[in-house]
Amino acid sequence: MAVAGARERRVRGGEVDLCVAELGDPDRPTVVLVHGYPDSKEVWSEVATRLADHHRFHVVLYDVRGHGGSTAPRPLRGGFTLEKLTDDFLAVADAVSPGRPVHLVGHDWGSVQGWEFVTVRRAAGRIASFTSISGPSLDHFGHWIERRLRRPTPRRTGQLLGQGLKSWYVCLLHTPVLPELAWRGPLGRHWPGILRRTEKIPTGDYPTASLPRDAAHGAWLYRDNVRPRLRHPRPDAYAHAPVQLVTPLEDAFLSERLYDDLEQWAPRLVRRTVRATHWVPRTRPGQVAAWIAEFATATGAGGRPAPVGRGPYAPRFAGRLVLVTGAAAGIGRATALAFAEAGARVIAVDRNGEGAARTAELARRAGAPEARAEVVDVGDERAMERLAERVAASDGVVDVLVNNAGIGFAGSFLDTTAEDWRNVLDVNLWGVLHGCRLFGRQMAERAEGGHVVNVASAAAYLPSRALSAYGTSKAAVLMLSECLRAELAGRGIGVSAVCPGFVHTDITATARFAGVDAREERRRRERAGRLYGLRGYPPEKVAAAVLRAVAEDRAVVPVTPEARVGRLLSRIAPGVVRALARVEPRL
Repeated sequence: MAVAGARERRVRGGEVDLCVAELGDPDRPTVVLVHGYPDSKEVWSEVATRLADHHRFHVVLYDVRGHGGSTAPRPLRGGFTLEKLTDDFLAVADAVSPGRPVHLVGHDWGSVQGWEFVTVRRAAGRIASFTSISGPSLDHFGHWIERRLRRPTPRRTGQLLGQGLKSWYVCLLHTPVLPELAWRGPLGRHWPGILRRTEKIPTGDYPTASLPRDAAHGAWLYRDNVRPRLRHPRPDAYAHAPVQLVTPLEDAFLSERLYDDLEQWAPRLVRRTVRATHWVPRTRPGQVAAWIAEFATATGAGGRPAPVGRGPYAPRFAGRLVLVTGAAAGIGRATALAFAEAGARVIAVDRNGEGAARTAELARRAGAPEARAEVVDVGDERAMERLAERVAASDGVVDVLVNNAGIGFAGSFLDTTAEDWRNVLDVNLWGVLHGCRLFGRQMAERAEGGHVVNVASAAAYLPSRALSAYGTSKAAVLMLSECLRAELAGRGIGVSAVCPGFVHTDITATARFAGVDAREERRRRERAGRLYGLRGYPPEKVAAAVLRAVAEDRAVVPVTPEARVGRLLSRIAPGVVRALARVEPRL
């Protein structure tokens, strides 16, 4: 099956004819996409279309020998060595981009091949950049195994065993005849359904009707290359072009640990991670295309990759679009700056325009490639709808939404008026509902995952006689988060509830107190501010917990020591929690 809108031609590669498809203007920079096993070039169709139409690249896809529309070598044994696959790539590159280096992208065995191309001398100067997705260099893998066998520690032994369990299928593919029979029989028939169930791959032009034949031929990729290279890895397998490594964190076949020492072999390395399974070209085509385009543009013809954030979370969040509400100060500002330092694009939302603008300015200084402020009252449904429309039109779909905006309120239930309840719930609950509904729907319709963080409070599970309105609003946010997490899990969207305890922010300066006059309210605010200051827990620690919650896809995250202890007590000793709730705070 052809890629929609593509121009096809034949290119002679060694002793085979290769089926090559092209999209976009040939005068633009060329991106060459190489597929893996048991795929054909159609695995790249969604990514290719985006690169050509939205990012304006000349995009080239070709069927690896023996796959799709390309002919198979005769005999098959010895016809799929990395040396012959390199011949094929160079033939394609010379045909589609004569005299100009190409930006190479490989997935699975396409990435294994790509590592060969980018580390052999005869391909030097033909590759401007290489993006590797879910496929290591066999040479690097061989050295990785050697180091762990030579100096076995409990950790290294665990890594070897872990990768060994993930690579069970490699042994089966080395057996004679059996893989061919399976692929041409029941496995070939059931493979599309297996992918839909395990990888959540949408239906469409993939896999193609040639799958059984492709998979049977492709078994020789393993037989011709794996054992020879792992036994005798090349000592000089150094990348001669900038490399971008994209690691799916839920890959069933490859461990993250395989790439621990990669800087040794690829000194111009940029790391990216995505919470997804193995077939990211099908499940996250928009994100993959954006990363390829950004890296190719940054490196140019022989240039150096641009920095993509700092800190341990940079591979996860660099370039992602993050929207934070209540971002003018406190936890919201600290969270926006933490994402900015990791290289994310930041939108700071608050009804305090001056504070939001200051946060956006600080975010740019912290490392955000883009940051801007939006002045919005999150409790205003129409205003939030307009915000969602503006963001989608100008920036695209939000990758991480942090519903942080909230107001403090304390006092007796009997002194709390209906208007007080409306004010608290408008911001603390309805603001979260509007954000989840509007931006969550956009994430779901994009069908490429995302994450929602709702900042609740330890008051969500620690009742207090003085916090009936505030505690109710936060308990509702916690339950909403739990329900949404269950509903959106199947769409690859994570939802986390972050529950801080006493954090030193300016929320006390604007908190409302029921049943008291203005003078007494001012006195209580000042008293609460001093107590929170003495507690001294900074909002930056909450921000770090937010990033960790997204990176690890955690459900409920108590942050401060009292929040963690309270969470435990609410489960194992609820009577103690109820007794403490009767104590009247001394403000």
